[in-house]
Amino acid sequence: MAQARKIALYMIVVFVLYTIITSPKRSADLVQIGFEGISSAAESVGDFMSELVN
Repeated sequence: MAQARKIALYMIVVFVLYTIITSPKRSADLVQIGFEGISSAAESVGDFMSELVN
């Protein structure tokens, strides 16, 4: 089972590197969307916690 997990991880890494190399602009757009989503989620959690305190 550990061997299968390691092989799957290597395949994912190779796929990500291939995607970045073949289309860096699209990859940058996806990373930006991801970070915007994380930022929005963190802001929402902060707003929620602030409302709990008040």
